[in-house]
Amino acid sequence: MGLATVAMAQTKVSGVIKDTAGTPIAFANVIFKDSNEGTISNEEGRFYLESDDNYTEVVFSFIGFSSTEVTLTDRSTYNMEIVLEEEAAALDEVVIFTGKQSKKNNPAIDILRKIWENRRENGVKKFKQYQYDKYEKLEFDLNTIDSALINSRVFNGMEFIFDQTDTSNITGNTYLPIFINEAYAKVYGDNLLNEEKEVLEGNKNSGFDNNNTLIAFIKDLYSEYNVYDNYLKFFDKAFTSPLSTTGIDVYNYVLLDSAYRDNKWCYNIVYYPRRKNELTFKGDFWVNDSTWAIKEINLQASKSANLNWVREVYIEQEFDVLNDSTFLITRDYFLSDFSFRKKEGARGVYGKRTTLYDNYEFDIKKDKSFYKEQVDPYQYEVYNRPDDYWEEKRMESLSKDEKGVYKMLDTLKTVPRFKTLYNLGAVLATGYYETNNFDVGPVFSIFGFNEAEGLRIRLGGRTYFSQNDPWRIEGFGAYGFKDERFKYGISAKWLLDRTSRLTVFAGNRKDVEQTGASLTNSNDVLGRSLASSSLISVGANDRLSRINLTTVGFEVEPVKNLVLRLTGSYRNLESATDTFSIDYFDEDGTIRSTVSQPEIELAFNYTPRRKTSGYGVERTIINDGDFPVFYVAYTYGLKDVLNGDFEYKKLQGLYTRPWNIGGLGRLLTTVEVGKIFDPVPLSLLSPIPGNQTYFSLYNTFTQLDYYEFVSDTYASLHVQHNFGGRLFSRIPGLRKLNLREVIGFRAVYGEISEENIALNASNIIYQAPGDIYYEYSVGIGNIFKIFRLDFNFRGNYLNNPDARKFGVTGVFGFSF
Repeated sequence: MGLATVAMAQTKVSGVIKDTAGTPIAFANVIFKDSNEGTISNEEGRFYLESDDNYTEVVFSFIGFSSTEVTLTDRSTYNMEIVLEEEAAALDEVVIFTGKQSKKNNPAIDILRKIWENRRENGVKKFKQYQYDKYEKLEFDLNTIDSALINSRVFNGMEFIFDQTDTSNITGNTYLPIFINEAYAKVYGDNLLNEEKEVLEGNKNSGFDNNNTLIAFIKDLYSEYNVYDNYLKFFDKAFTSPLSTTGIDVYNYVLLDSAYRDNKWCYNIVYYPRRKNELTFKGDFWVNDSTWAIKEINLQASKSANLNWVREVYIEQEFDVLNDSTFLITRDYFLSDFSFRKKEGARGVYGKRTTLYDNYEFDIKKDKSFYKEQVDPYQYEVYNRPDDYWEEKRMESLSKDEKGVYKMLDTLKTVPRFKTLYNLGAVLATGYYETNNFDVGPVFSIFGFNEAEGLRIRLGGRTYFSQNDPWRIEGFGAYGFKDERFKYGISAKWLLDRTSRLTVFAGNRKDVEQTGASLTNSNDVLGRSLASSSLISVGANDRLSRINLTTVGFEVEPVKNLVLRLTGSYRNLESATDTFSIDYFDEDGTIRSTVSQPEIELAFNYTPRRKTSGYGVERTIINDGDFPVFYVAYTYGLKDVLNGDFEYKKLQGLYTRPWNIGGLGRLLTTVEVGKIFDPVPLSLLSPIPGNQTYFSLYNTFTQLDYYEFVSDTYASLHVQHNFGGRLFSRIPGLRKLNLREVIGFRAVYGEISEENIALNASNIIYQAPGDIYYEYSVGIGNIFKIFRLDFNFRGNYLNNPDARKFGVTGVFGFSF
C-alpha cells in the first residue's frame, strides 16, 4: 500500500478497464507484476496506480475473464484502455479474486471475526491515562489543472500561481496548492474519567488573517474517527466501516496475501462493496496474525455513494507496535475531492488532512480540574511561532510546492482581481458585502412581504474589523410600502473577558412581527422569523403585531458550552392590522388594545459537543445541527414597574438532538415544554406555532394557521428522519437520481385556563389542543442536490374552520 505523500514516483499508470462489448468492469484488479502494490477499479472501470519503484509490467484481472499483462514502455502511462476477454475456466491461483464472495468458508471473514473480538484491546484505550504529540496539516488544492484553466481570463494577472502545480498519487490529477494550515498540539486523555483535552501549542497558516472559520470547518468535515467503529461519520453521513460487525452484509472480502510488516506477520485482506449507491468503501488492510490489530488500512469511497459535491474520498492509516499486544496510530491521511460534478475531468478542489502522532506516554495521571479548566482561546505566541520552531516540531517535511504556498498567497493577496473574486465569494458565503470596517447585509433579506406592510425593503449592516472583534454594533432600517412606516433595529455587544466569555449586550427594535411562529421565546433583539415577511403564504398572513422591544443584559460561559444569560426586557405590543385584535379586559373591565410589559429572564443553554471558531464577541458554530441543545428559561413579568401591565411567572424548556442511526440515516428530535403560571392576554400567551409559508420550517406545525391553537401550558414533539437514500437506492430507475427519503411527525398537547379565557377580548377564539394534535409528512430530498419537497398531512381536528388537511412545502439547503 503506497503512502499518500507527495513523492517522486517512478511508475504511474491510469485508464479504464472494459469487456469486449465496451462495458466498464467495476472492481477489477490492477497490480504491478511480482509486487503487493495494486488497486481496484472504481464503478466506472477507471483506475490509477502509482509506485515509488520502477515496474515494467502491470497485470489486470477479474473473475470470469482472462488476466492481461501489459508491458510499460514509459515511466508514466496515462489513459490506457484495457479490454478483458471472458474465460470459462478457473483463473490461475496467483490471480486476485474479485466478484461476489461467499460468506461461508471464507478465511477473510474468519480473520474479520478475530478483529471484532479483539478491537477493544487496541490503541490508547488500553491504558488508564495517555498523552501524545499531534501534528496536523490541512491543505486545499485546486485540481484538474489544464491549459484551458491556465489561460482563462479569470486568472489574468495571476498566472504565476500555476508554477506550484503537482500530480496526485491517488487520483492522477494535476493540482495546485492554494491553502495550507499547520498545527502542533499536546493531547491528554483519561479513560477512567472519560475526558480528553487538546492543548494547541503552535499554529501557522497561509492565506488570510480571518480564515480560522475555514480551518475549523475543514477540521469538522474531517472529524475524528475510529476505523474499528461500525460506522465512520464524514460530511454528516455514516459510512459502513470495512471492520464493522455488519460488514459481511455490505462488503465482499478476499484474503489476498500474508507477509511481514515491520517484523510482524500480517494478513492482507481486500474488500469492496456488494451493492452500488450505498455509503461504502473499497480498499485493503493488513492485520497482525496474533493480536488481530490493524497495521495498515486504506479506504476509498464508492463512486456511486449518495454523496453530494464530493467526487472522491480516500483514507490511509498506519499503526506502530508498542509491544506484543498494543498498536498505536502513527499516521492518518484523509483526502476528499470536492466538485460540482462527479464526471471524470471536471475541475474540483482537494481537501487534505495529514495527522501524525508521536511521543506516546501512559498512566500519567492529571487532576480532573485540568480537563475542565477554561483557558484563554487566543495566545499571541501560539499563532506566531518562528520558522525554527516548525522545523523542529514538524513530523513530516513540507514538499517544495507546499513551502511555496506561503509565499505564493502572500503575493496573491496583492492582486486586485483576486481581491474582487474573494469579495464575491465572501458575499455568497456570509450574506454580507465587505466595505472597509463595515459590512452591508444580509443581502438575502432585502425584500419581504406581509399583510401589514405590503412590500417591505430592508437594509442593514454591522461593524466588522475582523472575525475576532471584542465588540460589535449591528443595525437595520426597513420600510413598508403599504403601512408607509419606517422600522429599525440596533444592537451592541461587548466581550469583557475571553476566558469566561463575560459579555454585556443591549438593543432596541421597532418592527412588525409574527409572534405566533415559535413556542420557545427569544429575546434576540434583531431576531425575526421568516413567517413575519414571507413573500408568499397560505391564506392571509394578517395576524401580526407591532413590537417595540428593548433589551439589556449579560451572559457568561463558566463551563465550556454552558451559557448563563440574564436579560431585562421591555416591550410594547399592539395589533399591526385591522383584521387582527389582541384586545383584553383589564382589572376594571375596560377593553385595552396595547400591552406594555417589562420582564426579567434567567436562561441556561447547554450545548455539549458544540464546536466554535474564533475568540471574539461573536463566534462561528462549525458543526451546527450536530450537537444536542438543552435550554431552560425562567421569566418574571413585572407589574407597575415602567408601567408594566401584568405580573406573571413563566417556565420554558427545550431539548433537541440529532441521532446518527448507522446505515439507516439521521434522526432529529425536539421536545418543548412550557407553562405560564398567571393570567395574561393573547400577546403574552403561547400560541402553537403554525406555518402559513410554503417553506418547510422545522419546529412549526405546517398544517396549522397562526393562532389556531393558543395555550398557557404546552408540550410538543417534533421528529424528522432522513434515510439518506437507502430505500431509493434499491429501486431501479431512481438509483441514479440519488434522491433521499425524509419522514416527519409532529404532535403537541396544550391547555388554556379559564382565567385566561376570561381576559380575552380579541377576535381570536381560544382553543387549546387538549386532545393531542398531530400531523405527519413524507418528503423527497436531494432534488437537484439542493431542494426537498414535503407532502404534509393533518392527523386530526379536521373540523376546525378552514382546516388544511393537506399541504406541500419545500426547503432549499446545502448538504453533502
